[in-house]
This record gives sequence, structure tokens and C-alpha cells, in this order.
Amino acid sequence: MIIEIMIGLGLGYLSWSLIAMEINYRRAAAIGIPLVRLPVDPMNLVWLILEPSLWNILDKIPIDWGTFGRYSRRGCHFHDKATSHLKYGPVWALVTPCDIYIYFSDPDAIHDIFMRRTDFLRPSKMYKLLEVYGPCISTASLADWPRHRKVLATPFNESIMKFVWDEALSQAKGLLELWTDDSKSEEISSAKDTRTLSLNVLAATGFRKSYKFDSASQTETSYRDALQKVLDNVVLLMLVSPKVLQLPFMPKSWTQVGRAAVDFKVHMEDMLNEETQLFEEGKMGSGTLMTSFVRALGVHQKEEANSQTSQPTSKGLTIDEIFGNIFVINFAGHDTTANTLAFTMILLAAYPDIQDWVSEEVNVIINDERDTWEYETLFGRLKRCRAVLLETLRQFPPIMALPRWSNDKSQVLRVGDQTIVIPPNTGVMPSILAVQMLPKYWEKPLIWNPKRWISVSSNQSSLTNPSDQLDGEEIITPSQSTFFPWSDGLQNCPGQKFSQVEFVAVIAVLLRDHRVNIVRKIGESLQEARERALAVTQDCNMELLLRMKDADQVRLVWAKAEKFRSFDGHFII
Repeated sequence: MIIEIMIGLGLGYLSWSLIAMEINYRRAAAIGIPLVRLPVDPMNLVWLILEPSLWNILDKIPIDWGTFGRYSRRGCHFHDKATSHLKYGPVWALVTPCDIYIYFSDPDAIHDIFMRRTDFLRPSKMYKLLEVYGPCISTASLADWPRHRKVLATPFNESIMKFVWDEALSQAKGLLELWTDDSKSEEISSAKDTRTLSLNVLAATGFRKSYKFDSASQTETSYRDALQKVLDNVVLLMLVSPKVLQLPFMPKSWTQVGRAAVDFKVHMEDMLNEETQLFEEGKMGSGTLMTSFVRALGVHQKEEANSQTSQPTSKGLTIDEIFGNIFVINFAGHDTTANTLAFTMILLAAYPDIQDWVSEEVNVIINDERDTWEYETLFGRLKRCRAVLLETLRQFPPIMALPRWSNDKSQVLRVGDQTIVIPPNTGVMPSILAVQMLPKYWEKPLIWNPKRWISVSSNQSSLTNPSDQLDGEEIITPSQSTFFPWSDGLQNCPGQKFSQVEFVAVIAVLLRDHRVNIVRKIGESLQEARERALAVTQDCNMELLLRMKDADQVRLVWAKAEKFRSFDGHFII
């Protein structure tokens, strides 16, 4: 009887899905663009939870799943890249039982979408899972967003960039020391160690929690370790509250995650209290993000105390909003940079000529050990280092789509020579990765080539001084709305400069005197090792951000440049 009921419910749900999909298909047909049916909604929470397990089973069945197999998988944008837009054109729609999602790869249309903030809204409801500790900038409504942005953007100014630079240099030196220690070669995990580095830089710069770099395999009870546990299990925490995770019947691993989440909140409370104490003593504060948060809390409390009405206060931040923003800053500011560094390490090993190209710049600009590595004089000149970051983000953006939602009115949008009318309450999806991988805007887009980002001045050939030649190089500016590493429009990422400064410092330290190579398997040729490494960079999943499934499949070795000898364009030990 129970089996019959379950089968009946399943058939009923399937029937409803097909009928709802066809209703949406007819509604979408009026737009006049190519349409693709998908019988499940990829944004459905139940599907998001079950999808990985289901595909582990379905992939074993020798069936071509067609569009269902292409578009229902988490991270389908990465594997699709620009394929769908090359097939269907600059605008097409995915029709599901729940919604219609219209995808755009036309730069002018995308720019229009981002600029019309009241016509195309950020779907805050889609980000509600990020509220592990409270409301934050990612989940704020259009009216509330400026309030959060003002508080978060204040510390990200030039005065703090020197600290970011110095801390990144220190952490990179510790990282290099570990990676070149033969006695610890078996402990090295490029992906985990770059996460440790990124977390240390963020903890020190944002919250003055300074840690000496050590291997990711070492542990201690601290703010950093509680946060690391939280970030490693962020999807679980978004679905299950820490209190529930700590119930006696829960698995031990889940209990540990719940305890780490509670510990991290205690650390946040302590930091907030410490910073508040500084203000109460008449001191200026630490000058970090926490300083900005304490000021915002003071503004909120003052307005709340002076309010004579029942209307909610509209300035500053509440304690829950502070905790929510601390979490999302750590999540977005840490994992994005860490994952980008992990991709970069493997890509550099696969392209030794790029290592030489970057090293040439670093050694010319910093040509003496006595030279000081000053942020003010070096960051702006290390353009090739920055080009490596930009090219990695072009091919491996942490976020591959920046969804918007049309408001409760129909919206007219120009796409090339076509004018389309978007129905109310419809998903509008600028295809970030697709635009960055279209041959129309990027020559040989599937090739990782940081040199594409550097332009040479017309008089460079007449310069004889290598330093002057390098200073004649410039970072190109891509055409409008063809590159979105830090989002676009007015609601872009406030941490853009922070991530650039950190990345450039790390790459400069690593490649000044050292090289990285792929550890080959027995009987494996150089070309086979390179192809294997590049294949690992393409084997990715998308939980909340793009990351390699198992970066440690590729073992890397670092050594002084003189320990490598050139062979057929590759470095071997």
C-alpha cells in the first residue's frame, strides 16, 4: 500500500511538472527567442540537495540524457561555457515547471540589465541561504543594499591595501618555505594550502587576527580554525542550523560542524566587544572591517534610541547584520581568492613559458635583495602578475551567472537587432562565463593565455632599459560588459582591489626565484602530464563557488629556478 502511494505521488508530481512546464513554455513562446525545455527546476532546493547523488546513479545508465543531462546539473554553466549561446544565439531561454530563465550573452543587453536596477532586481530570496548568522549585503533588498554597502566599502580603501600587501607577502613566503621543504613534500596540498594563506590574509587584514603560515594539516583551536570548519561545510550549515547539528543523535562529523559554527559566533562576539571597548576608551579602533562595523552599530543604536515611532530604523547595522556580513565577507573574500590561486598553481605548472614571462617582470622590477617590497612602488608596476589573475578569472570565474529578476511589469530589452519583451517576474540571467569564452570577444578563448591582457606601447622597441620596457606595458581594458570578475554595474564587489593586491603579492613572491612543475607518473611524458593537469582544472563542481573536484590529483613541486633545466619548452627536475 505504501509503495503504491509513493508511486502515485511520484506520477502525480511528474504530471504536474510536465503540465506546468508546458504552460510556462507557451508563455515564453511569446518572447520570440529559442527555448529549451527542462522538466526540473535547477533552482529547486530539493533538487539541489539530491542532484549529485541522482546523477551518480543516472550516469551509470547508458542513455543520452540530452538537454536534461546538460542543464540540470549543478555547475552546468562551466561545462557548457559558450556552447549554448553559439548554438542558440545571444539570447535564449530555459523553461522549467517553476520559472523561465532567459540567458543573455550580448554585452549591451547585459549592461542595460545591470544598470536598470529597479527593472531587473537582484533576487535576494535566492541568496537567503547565506543568512547563516544573519541578514547581509548579499540578501539585502534594493532599498537596504546601500546601507550595507556603505559600511563594507569604507575599510576597503588605499590605507588598508598596504597592510593587505605586506600580509600577503609574509604568508606567501611561509607558503614557499613549506612547498620547497623536501621533508614535507608528502604534506603539500596546493588547494588546501592556498586556502590557509587566503584565510590568514583575510583574518589579519579584516579582523587583526594574525597567524603565521603553517600547513593546512596542522590544527589549533582559534578563530581561523572555527571559520575554516564553517567554510568547509557551508552548504550543510545553510540547510541545517547549528543547534540541530549538535543534537545527540547527529553524526559526530555534523556535531563538530555545529560546534565550530557556535565557536565562530563566539569569536565574532569577542571581536565586536574588543573593538567596542576601544571606542569606549576614546581610541580610534583597529582600522579594520570590525571598526567599521562598530561604528555602524553605534549609528543604529543611536537612531533606535531616538526613534519615537514604531518604524524600523534605517541606518547603521544591527548585531545580527554585522555577524551576517562578517560571515559573507569571509565566505566571498576567502574562497574566491583561494580557489583562484589553486587554479593558477596548476595552470602555471602546465605553462612554464608563462612562469618565465612573469618572473622576468618581477626580477627586472625588483632587481636587488636590498630592494624593499613596497606596495606603493611595486603593485602598479607588476602588470604581468595581474594579467595572470585576470586570465584565470576569465576562464574560471568563481560565480558564473549573476541572476536578476524582472519586476512585476513587462520589460523591453534590446538584444542586437532584436527587441524583446520580458514577462513580469521572469529570471534574467547574464551569462558571465559564456561572454568571457565567446570567440567574438576573445581570441582562442579556450586557451589560458595571460599575455592577451598586456598591450605594448608603440615606442617600446626603441627603449633599451628593461625596466622602461616593462613600464611601457599596460593592462588592456576589455570591451564594456565582456568581463565580469567582480560583477558589474553599481552593485559590484567592494573587495576588488583587495583581491588583486593579495594575488599579485603572492605570485611575485612565488615566481621571483622559483618554478613549479607537475610531478609525473611513472612512464608519463611531459605532454601527458600537462594534459592530465589541464583536465583536472576542467573537472569542477559548483556548490556555491566554482572549484576543482580534486586539485590534489595533480602533485606539484617547487624549487629554485636554477634547479630546473629547460627541455623542449618544459621544466623538468
